[in-house]
Amino acid sequence: METEILSIAADEPEESVRQKLSRAGDIIKNGGLVAFPTETVYGLGGDALNSESSRKIYAAKGRPSDNPLIIHIADMERLAGIVKETPENARRLAAAFWPGPLTMIMKKSDIVPVQTTGGLDTVAVRMPNHLLALEFIRAAGGYVAAPSANLSGKPSPTIAKYVIQDMMGRINLILDADGAQIGLESTIVDLTGAVPMILRPGYITQEMLSRVVGEVDMDITLFDCDATASPRAPGMKYRHYAPKGELVLVEGEPEAVLRYINTQTDLHRKNGIKTGVIGTQEQISRYHADSIKNAGSREEPLAAAQQLYTFLREFDDENIAYMYAEAFEGTGIGQAIMNRLLKAAGHKIIQV
Repeated sequence: METEILSIAADEPEESVRQKLSRAGDIIKNGGLVAFPTETVYGLGGDALNSESSRKIYAAKGRPSDNPLIIHIADMERLAGIVKETPENARRLAAAFWPGPLTMIMKKSDIVPVQTTGGLDTVAVRMPNHLLALEFIRAAGGYVAAPSANLSGKPSPTIAKYVIQDMMGRINLILDADGAQIGLESTIVDLTGAVPMILRPGYITQEMLSRVVGEVDMDITLFDCDATASPRAPGMKYRHYAPKGELVLVEGEPEAVLRYINTQTDLHRKNGIKTGVIGTQEQISRYHADSIKNAGSREEPLAAAQQLYTFLREFDDENIAYMYAEAFEGTGIGQAIMNRLLKAAGHKIIQV
């Protein structure tokens, strides 16, 4: 398959943008696949109501077919068409966080094929906070199923370069434009039970959700790998976000973390093995490694979230065999960073 790349500049004339989005939308309507930017990561879009389009998404990514896809909408009135009913909590959360990096799980309507939902009777829905993405979704007919636009298991792409690396020859079109201000996938909250439950942490935190709907639980498997659990949301069952080399998280007092990582990287380097480190601003200058990534201050973890996947991709580009990352505090967006790092490391974490 030949993959077309359409670049959209920030200052591009409105009519030109409209024409490109119309072309992208027509590809979706005709059963094709289009990668597009959002405020979280790049998505790989297909017609959410076309079971064959969903099959193509799974094939392009090499993704297990029981791993649910998220349906992206651009207008609130579209929600009623794909869910059996809209819970009051969904209305409240949509009013507070849509458009935005929040995905809500509800009971699906009959028009949503089970191929889109991974065989489940529920559907995951979100409305991205990205003007180009919203206009693309409208041009595509209003319902776009879209996981991240990467090969399954690899770090999600936050820039078009890595979409092109993974998806050339696999999909019809890549929209190359600005996006990914957040850098981590959306928070997923399940609204089908008595108490809302977070199935994937993200920028919208448990505390933020609780302020709107009261009690919100956190799925216990998020930070304790349970490979036998059936996935109720994208990414719950399978290893994700992983670089080619081996990644290890190191948790403890900063000085102890520094000593452990430097000891390990020095040993590897003596054996001619390339090493990498993801560290925070407070002690980044003291690490020993072939490639050192500055995740910003511990006081501002959003910077780490924005850069995490790019760091992992760069390690691949640099042929880094062993990587070490400081652990992040498990609150706020630090919780989402830890979730992604644990998945990328296959839950390998060292306490020092």
